[in-house]
Amino acid sequence: MLGAIIATLFLGAFAFADVRTTLARPDAAINSIPFSTRAFWMRQVNAILVQSGSPCPFSAFASVIVNHTAPGLGTLVCTGVNSNRQTGDPTLHGEIAAIQNCSKVLTDPAGEFRFTPTQALNAFSQLSLYTNAESCSMCASAIRWSSFREYIFGTSIETLITAGWGQIRISSFEVFQQSFELPSPARLLGNVLTNETDPLLTWQFNPDAPCPSGCARTRTGSCGPSLV
Repeated sequence: MLGAIIATLFLGAFAFADVRTTLARPDAAINSIPFSTRAFWMRQVNAILVQSGSPCPFSAFASVIVNHTAPGLGTLVCTGVNSNRQTGDPTLHGEIAAIQNCSKVLTDPAGEFRFTPTQALNAFSQLSLYTNAESCSMCASAIRWSSFREYIFGTSIETLITAGWGQIRISSFEVFQQSFELPSPARLLGNVLTNETDPLLTWQFNPDAPCPSGCARTRTGSCGPSLV
């Protein structure tokens, strides 16, 4: 089983704690988007990590932002990977990097969209953010402030904590639940394709955990590209 989808619909501003929660089958269509499409984009998130140089990066957190108002699978607008080690910016998680990259893409005067700043801000309400792990409270709040139509994650915060990752123990559900005064509705889909996202994030602090596909344990105990 590919992991349950948790669908949470928040019904706009001033609907005091008006939250509807449903549990859907993994193959259920949410917002008329089938699970096969969700799986495609979650795999694109994981593929970005491999393209960054290793099939088993240590900070294996990444995001893609998709326009599902386009036909078919939708279209990719921008991507982001956890870059705090590369930049020295402790806030530059994959979701923040993706949001910043999208702002640049949407407002690029020589780009496809050429939006004004106001148009770019409004465009986020038509976009979906996919991330391979549940966002920390900082990123979940940024997602809500950005007014995304949808936020889809793979591995849960509970799984990250069990695997040894330090986390602020506030779930995305809690952040969304307390954001009912924001004017934009949003839908939260969780635990999508965890059989493929969990292996990327559960080996780092457990020397007995299997390495992701294409990797093997090194002499230092880390996971590195397999030579076989």
